[in-house]
Amino acid sequence: MREYIDAAGGPQASAQNGTSFRVHQVGRWKQDKSNLTTYRFTRPGHPTTGLLSLTTTRHERHGTSLTVHDFWAAGRPTAAAMLAFLGRHNTRARTITFRRGALPPYPTLLHGLRHHRTTAEAWHPWMLRILDIPEAIRLRGWPDDLTTAVPVEISNENGDRGRWMLQIKAGTAEIVPTHVQGQVTFTQHQLAVWYAGGYRSTTSARMAGVHAVSERTLAILVRSTTQFEPWLPDHF
Repeated sequence: MREYIDAAGGPQASAQNGTSFRVHQVGRWKQDKSNLTTYRFTRPGHPTTGLLSLTTTRHERHGTSLTVHDFWAAGRPTAAAMLAFLGRHNTRARTITFRRGALPPYPTLLHGLRHHRTTAEAWHPWMLRILDIPEAIRLRGWPDDLTTAVPVEISNENGDRGRWMLQIKAGTAEIVPTHVQGQVTFTQHQLAVWYAGGYRSTTSARMAGVHAVSERTLAILVRSTTQFEPWLPDHF
């Protein structure tokens, strides 16, 4: 998939890094495993500006379910064209399901749905823990307009806590060991859910057991991962 994104141009590709980067091992294995059908959206003689992959499942009696795994668009016109394509897809699908990391970048485009409604379901049992925290933080996409440094504490299976300093700047981030007391405390599982963009608000994070010294600090962390969501279901 990565070659499709690179074809769209450097700045556009990097801006969507959180939802468009896949490790090279995925490739054909992912398509074969999930039976994906992939579409590229491009004007003749121009670079690719959209990538859409989906699976179809026939019901035992009648009809089809359509699941979108990848939805990447370089801009609003392409996203609108991709949604129109889905709406006219010849599957007789009553429901189109978007995998969490494949949500369209412009939810307001869904305002034209007069006879249908949208629902959201959180699903994170596939993500147990991050093995290499610094590398995972480095590879992820981050907001370009966010600059912050937040000390966090991450507890392991034995209850021991490690102190880390998370620094985000200009769309990149790093996390390094520190002696500063953490303002937010994660378990390994909570860290993984946060990394995946699973906490959509500070309330949902606190209800899941995330501890924070201040609401503002927790809000910054929540915001940092909700804009770009990595394709973690493909990796684990």
